[in-house]
Amino acid sequence: MDNLSTTRMSSKGQVVIPEAIRRRLNLKEGAQFVVVGEGDVVILKAITAPSLDTFDALIQQARQQAKTAGLDRADIAKALSKARGET
Repeated sequence: MDNLSTTRMSSKGQVVIPEAIRRRLNLKEGAQFVVVGEGDVVILKAITAPSLDTFDALIQQARQQAKTAGLDRADIAKALSKARGET
C-alpha cells in the first residue's frame, strides 16, 4: 500500500514525504506544492508546468477571447498597468 504512510513534522515545520510516495509520483528535489489546510487536514498538491502544447493552446484560447471581446494590445497594456498600480 504505497499511497498511505506516516511522517512527522520537524521543529522547523519540515515534513518528509516518504520515499515510496516520492518515487511513485516522480517527485524530485525542488518540487513545488500548493498547500491547503482546513481543520485538521493538510493537502499538498504538486505544481507542474503545463506542456508546451497545452501552453500554446491556452495562448490561442486567450487570443481568441481577446479578439471576440474586441481587445487589442493597447487595451491589454493598459489593463496590466492598472493592475500593477502604475496608473
